[in-house]
Amino acid sequence: MPKYNFNILNYQALKGKRDMWADLIGSPSKFPLEGRIFHSISIGLMLLACIYVPYNLYAGLYVGSVSALLLGSFFAYQYYQSRFHNRPHNSTFFGITGIAIFGINYFTNSGINGSTDLIWPVYLLLVFAISPYQQHLKWLFIYLLCFLLLHLLEFYHPELVEYPFSAGKGQFVDRVTAFPIPVVAIYIIIRFIRRSHDKARAAEQEKTMAVELSNAQILSQKDQLEQSNIEKNKLMSIISHDLRTPLMNVRDYLELLNEYELDNAERKNLEKVLLTSTNNAMDMLSNLLHWTKTQMEGPNVHLQELNLLTVLSNTLGIEKTHALKKEISLDYQISPEIVVLADVDMLQLVVRNLVSNAIKFTQEGGHIAVNSTLLANECKITVSDNGQGIPVEKQEKIFSIKAEPAFGTKNERGVGLGLVLCKEYIERQGGRIGFDSTPGSGSCFYIYIPVK
Repeated sequence: MPKYNFNILNYQALKGKRDMWADLIGSPSKFPLEGRIFHSISIGLMLLACIYVPYNLYAGLYVGSVSALLLGSFFAYQYYQSRFHNRPHNSTFFGITGIAIFGINYFTNSGINGSTDLIWPVYLLLVFAISPYQQHLKWLFIYLLCFLLLHLLEFYHPELVEYPFSAGKGQFVDRVTAFPIPVVAIYIIIRFIRRSHDKARAAEQEKTMAVELSNAQILSQKDQLEQSNIEKNKLMSIISHDLRTPLMNVRDYLELLNEYELDNAERKNLEKVLLTSTNNAMDMLSNLLHWTKTQMEGPNVHLQELNLLTVLSNTLGIEKTHALKKEISLDYQISPEIVVLADVDMLQLVVRNLVSNAIKFTQEGGHIAVNSTLLANECKITVSDNGQGIPVEKQEKIFSIKAEPAFGTKNERGVGLGLVLCKEYIERQGGRIGFDSTPGSGSCFYIYIPVK
């Protein structure tokens, strides 16, 4: 027979034995621990009675045989009533019956020289196992008292004791045959107590794990709600203030045109201010739309092999024009041989935002450099400037939605979403982003993109 078939048969046989034993003692859902211990003890004592009744008859111990028969019958009746009629066992009757039967057996089986003293403490342990806690002290006192009285009675009236066994072999047989009773009883009780303890401990651990998991879920939901609330407040701030201001500028400019005659110089200055305000509004709106789309639709990345210079040339050309309006020089050195694995739109947006920020926070006459370096498995793109830098207290939250928007050197206002988008988009492409900044000396942002 194959080995796995043999193991399956062994498992099925073991499972069948466990199911049969569970049927005999009852399920934990229907019977308390004391009841199931009582059922187990009853079954064990009934089996022992089946052995000791014929054995005692054979050995000439008629009182012992009758005692074993009465004890087995008593437990059979109690077991039947408790297990199949759900009537609680009578622990008081159980304790008194033991005192009566073992008291008689003590005098008919050699007294202090016999084996009855082996059974007394174990039977008391059985009484403790199946009786309520509040009765334990009472039973302890009763059994100690009865045990003392029996031995005192034997001491003052030794003629009451019968000696059915001869010294030597008879005493040996008596002790050896009596020993299984306490051993089996102790085994059953300890096994049940340990199994019950293990199950209770496992249930408590599961409950603790469930509570910890529930707490973790609650904290996670709390964090999500707080994040959602921050995002909502951020969105409302952008809509109510940052986008409202440039639109008001357009309105005010149109009102001036309708109400006053402006000379060319005044018109040129107003148009310059209006163009700057409109460009800022366009940048804010672009970032806002991209950010809102990522929050609603989730990740939608299309990675492909791209020539880095080809992808960024147009973006950097447009940003160079913006930089010249502020009299800022923008130079870029990108090798035409570098091929990266990226999403076109995401990569362009990241670089555009980084360069736009550099322009915003660099004074007139400043310098911005964009460079690329090919590493082992990735390409490092740096955008550095000699602008005003980032205050130390703001550097920790620079990539967070919680970051407060700052004003540029020409009072350009952002919405605090550009770097959030940069971090999210670069990480979705399998890259990473970081920066170094010294207040008053400039900043250097760098991104890493996987290469082909």
